[in-house]
This record gives sequence, structure tokens and C-alpha cells, in this order.
Amino acid sequence: MKDFVVQVEHGKEGRDGKLSLGPIFRSSLSKDEFPPADPAMGTSWEVFRISVDKYPENKMLGWREFLNGKAGCYLWKTYKEVFDEVFNIGSALQAMGAKPGSRVGIYGANCPQWVVSMQVCNGYSLICVPLYDTLGPAAVDFIIRHAEIDFVFVQDKKVKELLRPDCISARQLKLIVCFTELTMEQKGEASLAGIQAYSWNEFIQMGKENPAETFAPQPHDICTIMYTSGTSGEPKGVVLTHENLAYYVRGLDLFMDLFEDKMTVDDVYFSFLPLAHILDRTIEEYFFHKGASVGYYHGNINAIREDLMELKPTLLTAVPRVFDRVHEGILKSLEELNPRRRKIFNLLYRYKRGWMRSGYSHKWASPLADFLAFRKVKARLGGRIRLMVSGGAPLSAEVEEFLRVTGCAFFIQGYGLTETCGMTTCCYPDDMALVGTVGVPSVYTEICLEEVPEMGYDPLTVPSRGEICVRGKSVFSGYYKNPDLTREVIRDGWFHTGDIGEMSPDGILRIIDRKKNIFKLSQGEYVAAEYLEKIYGFTPIVEDIWVYGDSFRSMLVAVVLPNEDHTKKWAELNGHFGSSSELCLLNELMDHVLLELQSSAKNNKLRGFEYIKGVILEHQPFDVERDLVTPTMKKKRAQLLKHYQVEIDELYAKLNGKK
Repeated sequence: MKDFVVQVEHGKEGRDGKLSLGPIFRSSLSKDEFPPADPAMGTSWEVFRISVDKYPENKMLGWREFLNGKAGCYLWKTYKEVFDEVFNIGSALQAMGAKPGSRVGIYGANCPQWVVSMQVCNGYSLICVPLYDTLGPAAVDFIIRHAEIDFVFVQDKKVKELLRPDCISARQLKLIVCFTELTMEQKGEASLAGIQAYSWNEFIQMGKENPAETFAPQPHDICTIMYTSGTSGEPKGVVLTHENLAYYVRGLDLFMDLFEDKMTVDDVYFSFLPLAHILDRTIEEYFFHKGASVGYYHGNINAIREDLMELKPTLLTAVPRVFDRVHEGILKSLEELNPRRRKIFNLLYRYKRGWMRSGYSHKWASPLADFLAFRKVKARLGGRIRLMVSGGAPLSAEVEEFLRVTGCAFFIQGYGLTETCGMTTCCYPDDMALVGTVGVPSVYTEICLEEVPEMGYDPLTVPSRGEICVRGKSVFSGYYKNPDLTREVIRDGWFHTGDIGEMSPDGILRIIDRKKNIFKLSQGEYVAAEYLEKIYGFTPIVEDIWVYGDSFRSMLVAVVLPNEDHTKKWAELNGHFGSSSELCLLNELMDHVLLELQSSAKNNKLRGFEYIKGVILEHQPFDVERDLVTPTMKKKRAQLLKHYQVEIDELYAKLNGKK
């Protein structure tokens, strides 16, 4: 690994003489300085336009056609067809008054029209402002007003959200264009609100009648304002330039050149993570650069497997929860095998893992094991997967190793934020030493850690631990209309992520905690809630958990979503019957969950004040609809407290009564 990472500066004391900065690490591809940019590819628009010239007849965007209410096979638009559509839609937008720098919203689930709208913004120097498909109406309303959006491309299912009588933002919109068709009723409602409304085909026709040449942006022009929901407060508008995205693409090119397995025009990406998030957006940008294909899920997140079997993608990117479910599904299937076949599977797993740990590629570690057992795992994902990528949150080492061995494909983790234009670090394929880490710095990134004294993290120890700080070509320029928050997170040129990392002497990064999710108990002890949730989350009876405490209490409590399968087994063994909601009311189940949590605390050598003293059982997952988590499933702690305040107060009263 030392061949891939370089330390460019030793650790040192901060300017105030108190806060310490750890060593600064870069990719070995940037040993002396960052590689020069590609002069032909300085903007997102150039990335796409060059591919249109090189691969005009390649399949670019795919979607499933609905026949009699059922999703059929994938249909495709070529790069040339997409470009022509971009030209017509962009021409129509110009005719409706859009000018360079105008903010254009895109509101809806992933689909070809989403990407066409994005490329229209790129090609006509407009600023793309994605509106989270999963955000509630209040957040969408805020973003439209805050970004001063005049024009919105919108999915048919979301039109009603924009035309709500109480939608304040609707008063400033000039135009909405539906991805598909608009009803006469919707057009009437838009007209009453003073908004011009068009269907997709109507707008294309307008563009054909009013052709307008593209207006190419400059590298330092704003490409997108991408709002992040955050875990508290109003959404923050992350300003990313065309240069940020162009450097990301260039850096990934240089990174991929290191490996024998190359990406080709025949690769197919399955897109289901929201395009309004940086992870999916940047991966699609890279696929477009390579002339490869992107196929979209048909809109039902619970039927993704059907899309996988139909599309047969070569790349799957997902958040850890998705891979956790894949892992759980495989383990459940194993439990249904007879003991002999299960034993053979486990023997083959250990055999292949051993060869992979000794340095063999997953392809050659044990072709026999792949043929006898693991090809069935690959078949679950469509049968052609070559690479799986996990991002958005740390994935457990157990699940990562399992999928590296059984998936018959490369499997890597990465780390990045909207503010860093996605990939900040990335693992190397087939390097088992990186399991459980998020890899090493990307090509145009520098990373160091800063001391967090209140949490006991010191970057000048071995291993180095502290808040992850990033600088480089892909780091954002600031938060839109929020200079105070920008100054708070960008200091001395370093973006302070708020994540706590552990850096090995070789420059390998591991995410271990979150800076802001700490609080002090009444006895003065600091508690890292996210760290504890990670520890307690491995308890088999726990599906999800939120740990709570405050400076007025001496004890921790938690809201626990019990694992359904383990809860059913417990109920059967103890003679209880009923639905999940009924079982969660049982004191006996609460006592059982509490004992299991305390056992996990003991096994992980947690300190006494880190033990959970009381639990509230919840049968419903923490969800976006109730505003308890962000679209990327990060817990909104203030909202969780508000939601469970009554139960928490009652639980503390009960616990204090037992003293």
C-alpha cells in the first residue's frame, strides 16, 4: 500500500498552539503536485459533449417500458439521441427566458429526463439545483425560495407538490416542465398560480421551433447547488463548480489506469440511489465520460431485484443498508440448506478467503468454489456484476469481507461528501488488507486529521486519530448564501468534515466516529452516540437503534427497532404471539433486549456510563416520512428527541424510581 500513498508533510501544532494537525497524505499519483487537468475536459459539459462525438451510437440512458401496468424490457436512448433532446429542451428553455446563471430545479426520481435536464443546465450555463425526491414538501419549498429557482423540471407524481395552495415557492416559479404528460387539471392549477406548464413533448416541440445554440460554461462557473438535508436545521446549499466535477472525472481516470481490469463501453450501471445525491450523480458522470450505459430502476425500490435481472448491470453502487440486506438474504438461504451443504459452503468460503488474503485476485482464488457455490450469489444481482461499491456510511468489515469472497466481483468502500464532490478516498480492488477501511486519498485530494481534545482523539499518536480535514481540486467553494457556515467549516484552506477518522502510518483511512454526535452526561463524561450505536447495532436482536442522553442525566437510554426474525424466534420460545407492534409492548421483550445490549457492552469492553439502562421498543423503522432520518438514512437527533420525548421522560422517571 505504501506504493499508492505518500506522506507529504509531518504532523504539527496548529496556529493556536493547542490543536494539533496530523501528517498530510496524498495519492502517489500526486506525489510532488496534483497532475495537470485535461485541457479538453474542463467542464461537465465538455465531458458529455466529447463522449457524444466519440460514441454517438452507444446506448446511454435506459428505462423500463410499462405495458398493462407491468414493467417490461429496457429501452435505450443513444448518446446522439440524448444530445439532440438536450439541444431541443435547452432551446425551449432559452425561449422561455432562461439566461446563463439562472437556477433550474430538477424534482423527481431517477430517469432519462432527469439527466437530460441536468445536461441542459450544463450546456446552456444554467445552474442545476436538484430537489430531493425523498425530501418533504417543506424542504423543497425552502430550496426553491433559497436558491431563487425560476424553472423546474418535475416528475408527474411530484407536480401536485409544486402546485399545493400552501406552497409559498410556487409564487416565484415561472415555468414547470413535466417529465411526461400533464393533465388539463394540472395545467389549470398552474395557470391560476401564474406558472406556465408544459409536457416533455410539448417543450421539445417548442425547442425545435426556436433553436438556440448552446452556451458553454467556464471551469470556474457554478455547475450545481446541491442541497444536503443535514441532521439538523435547514438544508445547506453546497456550491460545486464545473472544475470540481471535471477534476473528479480526471482523477478517476488516472486511478483506474492503475488496474488491469479496465472499464469499457460495454459496462452498465444500475442507477437507483437518488440522482440528487452526489454519489449517484458523480458515478453517472464518469460512465458518460467512458461512453458506457446507465439503466434506471423502474420506480419501486422494493422490486429492485426485478430490475437487476432484466438489466444485468456490471456495476452496482449502494449504501451499506442495501448490502446488509443482501448479506442477510444469503445467510437466510444458507440456514435453509441441509447441514451437509451448509458445511460445504462454509469450507469453500474459508478456502477462497484464505487465498484472497494471501494476495490472489477474487477471480483466481478458487474458481471451483465460485462454480460450486458463489455463482449463485452473483446470479442474485443479475449475473454480470464486475464491481460493487459501498458508500454513504461505513459498512461493517464482516459484510464487506463476505461479499468480497462470495460476490464473484470486486467490492470496495469509499468515503466522500457532497462538499468534496463525492470520492475523497477509495479502496483498491482485491486488497483484503483494506477490508473495514475506506481506502486512501483520491488523486486530487489531500487529507489530514485534526485533534479533537474533548473526545480524546490525537492525530500525533499511532494510529493517528482526529477530525478528517480535506483540501484539493474537488472541494466545494462554499455554502450558498451562508458565509458564516462556510467560514466555520473551511479554515486555513481545509474543509472540516465533522467525521472522525483513524489513519494508519501508510495513509489508510477508517471512519470511527462523528464529531457532533457527542454529549456530556451529568457526571461530566462525554458520550459518542454514533460510536455506541455502531457497537450496539451488531447485537442480533437489534435492527436499528438510537442512543440518547443529556447533561441533566447520568444514564443512557435507547429507542430500539427489534430485528423481526430474532423477535419471532424469541416469541415462539417464550410462548408469545401477536404482531410486531404488539410484541414491542411486552415488558419481557424489553428486558430481553436490554440484557442483549448489556451483553454487547460487556463483550466490547464499554465503560459503565456507556451501558444502556433502559429501552423503548419501536416496531416502525426510523423513516424519512416522519422526518426522523435524512434521505441518506442519517439520524436526525433533534427530530428523534421531539418524536419520542414523552416516552423518554417516562422511561427516565421509571429508572430514577428504581434507584
